[in-house]
Amino acid sequence: MPVKIRLQRHGKKGKPFYWIVAADVRSKRDGKYLEKLGIYNPNTNPATIDLNVDGAVQWLQNGAQPTDTAKAILSYKGALLKNHLAGGVRKGALTEEQAEAKFNAWLEEKAGKVGAKTEGLAKAQADAKAKALEAEKVANEARIAAAVPVAEEVETAEATAEEAPEAAVEEAPEAKTEE
Repeated sequence: MPVKIRLQRHGKKGKPFYWIVAADVRSKRDGKYLEKLGIYNPNTNPATIDLNVDGAVQWLQNGAQPTDTAKAILSYKGALLKNHLAGGVRKGALTEEQAEAKFNAWLEEKAGKVGAKTEGLAKAQADAKAKALEAEKVANEARIAAAVPVAEEVETAEATAEEAPEAAVEEAPEAKTEE
Protein backbone atom coordinates (compact mmCIF):
# COMPACT_ATOMS: atom_id res chain seq x y z
CA MET A 1 0.00 0.00 0.00
CA PRO A 2 1.75 3.23 -1.17
CA VAL A 3 1.67 5.99 1.44
CA LYS A 4 2.02 9.75 0.98
CA ILE A 5 2.64 12.44 3.54
CA ARG A 6 0.32 15.24 2.47
CA LEU A 7 -1.83 18.11 3.64
CA GLN A 8 -5.49 17.68 4.52
CA ARG A 9 -7.45 20.93 4.31
CA HIS A 10 -9.63 22.15 7.15
CA GLY A 11 -10.88 25.60 8.16
CA LYS A 12 -13.37 27.88 6.48
CA LYS A 13 -13.45 29.44 3.04
CA GLY A 14 -10.58 31.89 2.63
CA LYS A 15 -8.95 30.80 5.92
CA PRO A 16 -7.28 27.45 5.27
CA PHE A 17 -5.89 25.32 8.06
CA TYR A 18 -4.11 22.06 7.27
CA TRP A 19 -3.40 18.78 8.98
CA ILE A 20 -0.19 17.03 7.95
CA VAL A 21 -1.14 13.37 7.56
CA ALA A 22 0.21 10.07 6.32
CA ALA A 23 -2.46 8.67 4.01
CA ASP A 24 -2.97 5.97 1.42
CA VAL A 25 -2.53 7.46 -2.06
CA ARG A 26 -5.97 6.13 -3.09
CA SER A 27 -7.86 8.00 -0.36
CA LYS A 28 -9.44 11.41 -0.97
CA ARG A 29 -7.63 14.61 -0.07
CA ASP A 30 -9.76 15.22 3.01
CA GLY A 31 -10.70 11.59 3.52
CA LYS A 32 -9.36 8.69 5.54
CA TYR A 33 -5.77 8.91 6.78
CA LEU A 34 -3.41 6.53 8.57
CA GLU A 35 -1.84 8.95 11.06
CA LYS A 36 -2.00 12.66 11.83
CA LEU A 37 1.56 13.99 12.02
CA GLY A 38 0.95 17.67 12.72
CA ILE A 39 -0.74 20.92 11.77
CA TYR A 40 0.08 23.82 9.45
CA ASN A 41 -1.58 27.24 9.74
CA PRO A 42 -0.54 29.62 6.93
CA ASN A 43 -2.81 32.42 8.24
CA THR A 44 -0.27 33.58 10.84
CA ASN A 45 2.99 35.38 10.18
CA PRO A 46 5.29 33.46 10.33
CA ALA A 47 3.21 30.38 9.53
CA THR A 48 2.49 28.11 12.50
CA ILE A 49 3.75 24.56 12.07
CA ASP A 50 3.45 21.87 14.74
CA LEU A 51 4.97 18.59 13.57
CA ASN A 52 5.70 15.24 15.20
CA VAL A 53 9.21 14.96 13.74
CA ASP A 54 9.82 11.43 15.01
CA GLY A 55 6.54 10.17 13.53
CA ALA A 56 7.34 11.81 10.18
CA VAL A 57 10.82 10.28 10.16
CA GLN A 58 9.31 6.86 10.91
CA TRP A 59 6.94 7.17 7.93
CA LEU A 60 9.77 8.38 5.69
CA GLN A 61 11.92 5.39 6.70
CA ASN A 62 9.00 3.08 5.88
CA GLY A 63 8.84 4.51 2.36
CA ALA A 64 6.21 7.25 2.52
CA GLN A 65 6.64 9.90 -0.17
CA PRO A 66 5.89 13.52 0.78
CA THR A 67 4.10 15.84 -1.64
CA ASP A 68 5.96 18.99 -2.70
CA THR A 69 4.36 21.22 -0.05
CA ALA A 70 4.69 18.57 2.65
CA LYS A 71 8.33 18.08 1.68
CA ALA A 72 8.96 21.83 2.13
CA ILE A 73 7.30 21.72 5.56
CA LEU A 74 9.23 18.59 6.61
CA SER A 75 12.46 20.25 5.49
CA TYR A 76 11.60 23.45 7.37
CA LYS A 77 11.01 21.54 10.61
CA GLY A 78 14.06 19.27 10.18
CA ALA A 79 12.34 15.92 9.59
CA LEU A 80 14.24 15.34 6.34
CA LEU A 81 17.54 16.19 8.05
CA LYS A 82 16.78 13.80 10.90
CA ASN A 83 15.91 11.08 8.36
CA HIS A 84 19.19 11.75 6.55
CA LEU A 85 21.16 11.56 9.81
CA ALA A 86 19.36 8.32 10.73
CA GLY A 87 20.49 6.88 7.39
CA GLY A 88 24.07 7.83 8.28
CA VAL A 89 23.72 6.08 11.64
CA ARG A 90 22.42 2.91 9.95
CA LYS A 91 25.40 2.93 7.55
CA GLY A 92 27.83 3.48 10.42
CA ALA A 93 29.07 6.89 9.22
CA LEU A 94 28.27 8.46 12.58
CA THR A 95 27.01 7.49 15.98
CA GLU A 96 23.58 8.14 17.45
CA GLU A 97 25.03 10.80 19.77
CA GLN A 98 26.75 12.64 16.91
CA ALA A 99 23.56 12.60 14.86
CA GLU A 100 21.54 13.91 17.81
CA ALA A 101 24.12 16.66 18.45
CA LYS A 102 24.02 17.77 14.79
CA PHE A 103 20.23 17.79 14.80
CA ASN A 104 20.04 19.80 18.04
CA ALA A 105 22.59 22.33 16.73
CA TRP A 106 20.50 22.75 13.57
CA LEU A 107 17.32 23.21 15.66
CA GLU A 108 18.96 25.95 17.75
CA GLU A 109 20.17 27.76 14.63
CA LYS A 110 16.73 27.52 13.05
CA ALA A 111 15.04 28.80 16.24
CA GLY A 112 17.39 31.80 16.19
CA LYS A 113 16.46 32.61 12.58
CA VAL A 114 12.73 32.31 13.28
CA GLY A 115 13.07 34.44 16.42
CA ALA A 116 14.95 37.11 14.47
CA LYS A 117 12.24 37.18 11.81
CA THR A 118 9.50 37.46 14.46
CA GLU A 119 11.35 40.32 16.17
CA GLY A 120 11.87 42.05 12.82
CA LEU A 121 8.18 41.79 12.01
CA ALA A 122 7.21 43.14 15.43
CA LYS A 123 9.66 46.05 15.05
CA ALA A 124 8.37 46.85 11.56
CA GLN A 125 4.81 46.83 12.85
CA ALA A 126 5.72 49.15 15.73
CA ASP A 127 7.55 51.51 13.35
CA ALA A 128 4.57 51.59 11.00
CA LYS A 129 2.27 52.35 13.93
CA ALA A 130 4.56 55.18 15.10
CA LYS A 131 4.69 56.67 11.58
CA ALA A 132 0.90 56.52 11.30
CA LEU A 133 0.52 58.23 14.68
CA GLU A 134 2.98 60.96 13.69
CA ALA A 135 1.20 61.51 10.37
CA GLU A 136 -2.11 61.75 12.22
CA LYS A 137 -0.67 64.34 14.60
CA VAL A 138 0.60 66.42 11.68
CA ALA A 139 -2.78 66.18 9.94
CA ASN A 140 -4.60 67.21 13.14
CA GLU A 141 -2.30 70.20 13.65
CA ALA A 142 -2.81 71.29 10.03
CA ARG A 143 -6.58 70.95 10.37
CA ILE A 144 -6.58 72.96 13.61
CA ALA A 145 -4.37 75.66 12.06
CA ALA A 146 -6.70 75.87 9.05
CA ALA A 147 -9.74 76.05 11.33
CA VAL A 148 -8.48 79.02 13.43
CA PRO A 149 -8.77 81.67 10.64
CA VAL A 150 -12.16 80.30 9.65
CA ALA A 151 -13.31 80.55 13.28
CA GLU A 152 -12.09 84.18 13.46
CA GLU A 153 -13.96 85.00 10.24
CA VAL A 154 -17.10 83.40 11.64
CA GLU A 155 -16.76 85.42 14.86
CA THR A 156 -16.30 88.69 12.96
CA ALA A 157 -19.21 87.84 10.70
CA GLU A 158 -21.37 87.09 13.73
CA ALA A 159 -20.31 90.36 15.38
CA THR A 160 -21.16 92.38 12.28
CA ALA A 161 -24.43 90.50 11.92
CA GLU A 162 -25.35 91.40 15.51
CA GLU A 163 -24.46 95.08 14.96
CA ALA A 164 -26.38 95.31 11.67
CA PRO A 165 -29.81 94.39 13.12
CA GLU A 166 -29.32 96.86 15.96
CA ALA A 167 -28.55 99.60 13.48
CA ALA A 168 -31.55 98.57 11.39
CA VAL A 169 -33.78 98.69 14.47
CA GLU A 170 -32.49 102.15 15.39
CA GLU A 171 -33.04 103.45 11.87
CA ALA A 172 -36.53 101.99 11.57
CA PRO A 173 -38.16 104.11 14.35
CA GLU A 174 -36.66 107.25 12.87
CA ALA A 175 -38.09 106.36 9.51
CA LYS A 176 -41.59 105.98 11.06
CA THR A 177 -41.42 109.37 12.84
CA GLU A 178 -40.62 111.22 9.66
CA GLU A 179 -43.80 110.04 8.02
